[in-house]
Amino acid sequence: MRVNPVKKMLKEGKPVVGTWLTLGNITASRFLARMGFDYLTVDIEHNAMGMETATHMFGAIADSKCTALARVPAAKHDHIKRVLDNGAHGVVVPMVNTRQEAEESVAACLYPPKGTRSVGGSAHALNFDTTAAEYFQKANDEILIVLQCEHIMAVRNFEEVYGVPGVDAVFVGPNDLAASMRTPDGKPPAPDAFKEALKTILEGCKKLKIPAGIHTFSPEEAKMRIAEGWQFIAINSELRFMSEGAKNALDAITGKTTENVIKY
Repeated sequence: MRVNPVKKMLKEGKPVVGTWLTLGNITASRFLARMGFDYLTVDIEHNAMGMETATHMFGAIADSKCTALARVPAAKHDHIKRVLDNGAHGVVVPMVNTRQEAEESVAACLYPPKGTRSVGGSAHALNFDTTAAEYFQKANDEILIVLQCEHIMAVRNFEEVYGVPGVDAVFVGPNDLAASMRTPDGKPPAPDAFKEALKTILEGCKKLKIPAGIHTFSPEEAKMRIAEGWQFIAINSELRFMSEGAKNALDAITGKTTENVIKY
């Protein structure tokens, strides 16, 4: 059975770098899977793609020897089971704010006796280059389980929420985290307060001996976060790469500065 290289690298203390796939485009997935990213995350939470499209994207990524992850819509057993049964090498679970949600998310990823995942599916074995029998025997060791920290209440209760056996990384969604820290009149948090929240998360991960991850929006920011000790790094999305490339080309041709770049 194929070893999950991202899970292995994280355990070894090494950083991994990937991007988010938001457009539901299988051909784009095939190309990006050959660019050298450690992983690609198919973002099912915020986008229009259905499970059939996501399944083809997982296959395209896996066939390119890249690691295919799925961000599920919510910390629910059926969402997690379905992406794993259809070939994802791991999951990113959003908005995990309580220990119960963390425990249920981990359990949904693992077959008994360690978890509650039911036995079924077929594409999962194909994407791990193995038989169904071997997959059922070894999947618990290779599925990557990433829980997101996206609310200030989860930050304040970090060890209680994320100190659950089986968590492979804790990943910050900076936009949602900042939104949860808005003042009563809707103003964004002070920069120092946001930096302190990130520091708390990084220190909490180090204390629990869990890799910390964060979404970044430039190569410079990604390198800075790696230097700080973050391991599970996402940079941009295929949509942002596309829009930034178009913007830069047009600006160079026209001498103008366009403003309509997608920020995610």
